[in-house]
Amino acid sequence: MPAHAPASDPASDIDPLSRERAHLTASRAALRAMRADVEALDIRDVTANWVNAIVLQAQIDDRIKALADLAHTPLFFGRLNYLHAPGAELAEGAEGEQFYIGRRHVHDADGDPMVIDWRAPVSQPFYRASKTDPQDIALRRRFGYTGGELTAYEDEHLSDPAEAAAVSKLLQQEIERPRVGPMRDIVATIQPEQDEIVRSGLSGSVCVQGGPGTGKTAVGLHRVAYLLYAHRDRLARTGTLVIGPNRSFLQYIEQVLPALGELEVKQATVDDLVAQGGLEVRGTDPAETAVVKGDARMAQVLRRALESHVTQPTEALMVVRGSRRWRVPSYELAEMVQELQDRDIRYGAARDALPQRIAHAVLVRMEQAGEAPDDRVQDAVARNPAVKAAVKEIWPPVEPAKLVLRLLSDPDFLALHAQDVLTADEQKLLLWPKPPRTVKSAKWSAADLVLIDEATDLVERTHSLGHVVLDEAQDLSPMQYRAVGRRCTTGSATVLGDLAQGTTPWATRSWDEALTHLGKPQAVLEELTAGFRVPREVIAYASRLLPSISPGLAPVSSVRETPGSLRISRTAEAADLTAAVVSACRESLAREGSIGLIAADARIPVLADALREAGLPYLSPGEETTAQARLTLVPASLAKGLEYDYVVLDEPAAIVDGEPDERTGLRRLYVCLTRAVSGLTALHSAPLPTALA
Repeated sequence: MPAHAPASDPASDIDPLSRERAHLTASRAALRAMRADVEALDIRDVTANWVNAIVLQAQIDDRIKALADLAHTPLFFGRLNYLHAPGAELAEGAEGEQFYIGRRHVHDADGDPMVIDWRAPVSQPFYRASKTDPQDIALRRRFGYTGGELTAYEDEHLSDPAEAAAVSKLLQQEIERPRVGPMRDIVATIQPEQDEIVRSGLSGSVCVQGGPGTGKTAVGLHRVAYLLYAHRDRLARTGTLVIGPNRSFLQYIEQVLPALGELEVKQATVDDLVAQGGLEVRGTDPAETAVVKGDARMAQVLRRALESHVTQPTEALMVVRGSRRWRVPSYELAEMVQELQDRDIRYGAARDALPQRIAHAVLVRMEQAGEAPDDRVQDAVARNPAVKAAVKEIWPPVEPAKLVLRLLSDPDFLALHAQDVLTADEQKLLLWPKPPRTVKSAKWSAADLVLIDEATDLVERTHSLGHVVLDEAQDLSPMQYRAVGRRCTTGSATVLGDLAQGTTPWATRSWDEALTHLGKPQAVLEELTAGFRVPREVIAYASRLLPSISPGLAPVSSVRETPGSLRISRTAEAADLTAAVVSACRESLAREGSIGLIAADARIPVLADALREAGLPYLSPGEETTAQARLTLVPASLAKGLEYDYVVLDEPAAIVDGEPDERTGLRRLYVCLTRAVSGLTALHSAPLPTALA
């Protein structure tokens, strides 16, 4: 039953489920045949040299990986029956076409499609069509799977006025299905408001404000997959990048894009982006120092410090070639320097251009003297020792790390270039108590490397990608936004975050401000307020914190009703708390799905010992859960972006107290409270924060 064949009336099918299973079997066989065809390719007859052979073989290997048949991943999850051919203005009397919607395109031996990629235009009504707007869809069929086996289907007759709209039980079951292992794709459950963001164009940037459980991370990843489908050639040249808050988060999401057949998307943290020249983070900054280093004003200080290295020439330049001497006066050299400064190009590019400017002035004099120099003569003059010496004097080379080292070590140098930009107190916060002697010996902090990255871009332009996804963006400083923005100056961005979950002292105050620092002030702001993962009882409890942590932000409205999903329990004595937490973990393990034990960072060693003594094995964040190991011990500082079916939350007050101020502590607690997708058990001995009472 090819995907484009005329649709039969499901009511007349003798055994619809058997027919659908047969189509699944045939589609899997077709996918295996597609992969076998690629594996059988002989590149020896089509490559001219060994370089081309290596490139082509790499492309073939990637294609083979992309065509892998994942046994426990449904090849298709839905079917659309059109009233008439998609794109036709009127039905022509014949029955419409039907299409199976899946994670990737599959065709038979004749090239006829058996499964249509979810990103294709013809698949869009699967996500957007409704009873009020059927979009020419007669029937939408959803499939239910158990362990990769097709076990159920559910039909919606969208164009039948006699059938009332109803909530899809299969859709709800898929959303609520317990999860073991890393984050999975949501292609079967994308909602209309999510689909609009996913399918927005490549040329524009999008910022998604979404509370816990609204699917913003999944939307961002599926947007990358869609853009790679719609603009593959362009993005293959320019590249794509997903930026996450930490390595644990990236490990959690790393399987989503490969499951959709996309293998070329790179993943990194902001720290990964700015690490260069063998420098690494070896130190930490006090919060007040990190705030100043992350302030956008530091860009102006760095620019001033860099430009101060350029000096105005005071002496004429004498260039000797053979028996002739050519003189370039100081005022002419000064004009060249001023012209390059006025162009506002990168420091290094201007420095490279200066010797050519000088050489051109010498060639003009040669021509005036009756000579006929060519381009080779100009290049030779530009390499003349006298010219090179003059350029080094006027426009010396600058190493970005040394520039930052001097700013943070030399109070006079900092004061000169921070004048009227930073206050005297802010300057004191920046200075090292004991300045290091060399770049290599310095204990650079994460904020320092961002400063070095900014300085590096002032010297030489940073390579820009075609599209960047920035997740958990609310925690970035203005200087970190600038670092990310440099990676997509000629491309677009998808920015994902939740202002209520900002847990750094420099957390984003508004998306308008953040997007300006990113260099994307015209980005479209979208807000997701419908929650699909966190139970209504849990999100309502966590939302009590919103007036204190993010006034004016709309709370998430969860569609999941799970009675009994929230349990708050207090132990009489602090000494009893650890035992109660271990007992709650044991109870949670009796249920299906993953379990996260989340606690203040300072409590992790105590709880780790208690779990070991109780014989409960546990994982660290980022390690993949399996059927045998489903419990993860999570420091509160690493909980952001992670999800577990059941969460045991240890001592909420300790999580708040572990942060430098109450507002940041309450935001951290808000994050921890909203990691559960089926049930939350919060245990405490100290009084709960007032905002939760």
